Amino acid sequence: MKGQALSTPGQRISVVGTSGSGKTTVGRAIACRLGIPFIELDALAWLPGWTNRPLAELRELVEERTRGPSWVVDGNYSKVRDLVWGRADTVVWLDYPFRRVFGQLLHRTVRRALRREELWNGNRESLRMSFFSRESILLWAIRTHGRRKRQYPELLALPEHAHLKVIRLRSPAATRRWLDGLTELARPNPSRGRTA
Repeated sequence: MKGQALSTPGQRISVVGTSGSGKTTVGRAIACRLGIPFIELDALAWLPGWTNRPLAELRELVEERTRGPSWVVDGNYSKVRDLVWGRADTVVWLDYPFRRVFGQLLHRTVRRALRREELWNGNRESLRMSFFSRESILLWAIRTHGRRKRQYPELLALPEHAHLKVIRLRSPAATRRWLDGLTELARPNPSRGRTA
């Protein structure tokens, strides 16, 4: 697969990874360091009452938001992947071990439910939804972690994705180091741009 863990991204970046890997946190951090817009797919996809936005509307929103020259998009939505990856120049893949991802997701889910944190459009997670429902995000992570680990190398090897630089980060520590490198890159350097 293309890419190395410590390479520099372009200006149109898709952040992917299984549920609980920290896509939104990392996506926001990249956008902040590079000074470019951040687009959270969950915020576009979910209407109030945990209702899915109609696909045509979602695709129209994503198409509109990714027209610009620079952005960071987080999310795994296959129904808009052609739009995001078709315009992206970089994919940042948070490819963490299941134990790590599930631990992060469990902690996040319990915190959100107990604090009644609002997520998108008034939606909130609950303990009942998270632990006693077929729609459980925890169950979703169990079902999809292995599938995504197998699927992403196959997808990224397709000819239509040959233009993408792939940055595959295999641990939160590797991600922190990579983000620290972006911070250094974004920091003004007095020696840059000097003319004689």
